[in-house]
Amino acid sequence: MTSIASAHGIDIAYESFGSPGGRPLLLIMGLGAQLVHWDDQFCELLADQGHHVVRFDNRDAGLSTHLHDAGVPGSGRPAPYLLDDMAEDAAAVMDALGWPAAHVMGASMGGMIAQALALRHPERVLTLTSIMSMPGGSVAPPTEAARAVLFARPATSREGVVAQAVATASVIGSPGYEPDRERVERLAGLAFDRCHDPAGVARQYAAIVSSPDRTEALARLDVPTLVIHGADDPLIPLAGGQATAAAIPGAELKVFPGMGHDLPRALWAEIVEAVTKLTAGRPGQAG
Repeated sequence: MTSIASAHGIDIAYESFGSPGGRPLLLIMGLGAQLVHWDDQFCELLADQGHHVVRFDNRDAGLSTHLHDAGVPGSGRPAPYLLDDMAEDAAAVMDALGWPAAHVMGASMGGMIAQALALRHPERVLTLTSIMSMPGGSVAPPTEAARAVLFARPATSREGVVAQAVATASVIGSPGYEPDRERVERLAGLAFDRCHDPAGVARQYAAIVSSPDRTEALARLDVPTLVIHGADDPLIPLAGGQATAAAIPGAELKVFPGMGHDLPRALWAEIVEAVTKLTAGRPGQAG
């Protein structure tokens, strides 16, 4: 069941898995992605390990508030919000759940938001898991092929969106693992049916490029941190994960050979195991 957290004029849609008495774990998705891109089965694996898992739609994605009146950034028009504002949306979900603190895991842009949340509210982040992300700046520019799919003209029809998702996955997906075309098509179709808003994706991207580099601030962070990255990520190359781990004192860097800019099903068990090891060290307060 989808619930709504409201704060600062923004509604954030969220869903949960597992027992409310479990270790609170907040999942934050990436650019243009929706809560459904945290697969149900992946969330259930985390829940089976004693987590109360909550996934949500960032602003301008899925069933959360879309800032249509802000238009499309560019041509001198500033970004209508920054990653810090998106971090406050994540905090609002925690408030709605009654969580004073939580374990936080973010992928890609979601990792950036998770970093921002830990910097703004360190007392509320029990542990931080940053996946295929970076601390900002130009430390890990995408390959030309990845840049091309990132900035490709968005499709408008359901069929076109699904085909574009398959084409994108063939470029930025994990070369060391068998492509899961059925999963890509299913999630792309499901996301389109929930909400298709290319302008919202553009506003999220503007938030990324307009937000300050977090490297210096992360050096003062005192939160147990796990950094996960693919050795073969063309969209945010490994240097992004290395820079994140180097910036945060005591952070553990876990690199998966053959992993690109996605979460291959074959790695789910190992990722869940690593995250569980991290969160078990700080059980936290149940929501």
